[in-house]
Amino acid sequence: MLNDMSIVRAGREHIEDIMKVEKLCFKIPWSQQSITDEFVNNEAAVYYCAVIGGRAVGYGGMWQVLDEGHITNIAVHPEFRQSGLGSALMEVLLEEAKSRGLTALTLEVRRSNLSAQALYRKYGFSDGGMRKRYYADNNEDAIIMWKRLE
Repeated sequence: MLNDMSIVRAGREHIEDIMKVEKLCFKIPWSQQSITDEFVNNEAAVYYCAVIGGRAVGYGGMWQVLDEGHITNIAVHPEFRQSGLGSALMEVLLEEAKSRGLTALTLEVRRSNLSAQALYRKYGFSDGGMRKRYYADNNEDAIIMWKRLE
């Protein structure tokens, strides 16, 4: 299934597909305008998407804040979960962070999202704190995770 998968820099041409992924993955998805602003207009942001069969089926991105990166989202269409796409996106983001000379990466993840936490731990992230009642849809806590880069 992943033989024809490629990871490419996300752009305007991927927004429609990414909106579909957003709506399937998140209870409060980003708006199309927010996605457009992030992909096209935010100079501090970099986003990549996984493309299979000509459509974007997953994406991941981060903001550069001085010498650190903040991973904003990693999302994979439900049909393609557990296929290695999340790992492929994480590896591209790690390479991007290293190429920019970043010293650390951080992210927030829902306390209940054990599969995402497992992905992040696989790549060396560890718990660094908690944001109480972080998620507006259900007031769930977010675990703050960090990774120092070599």
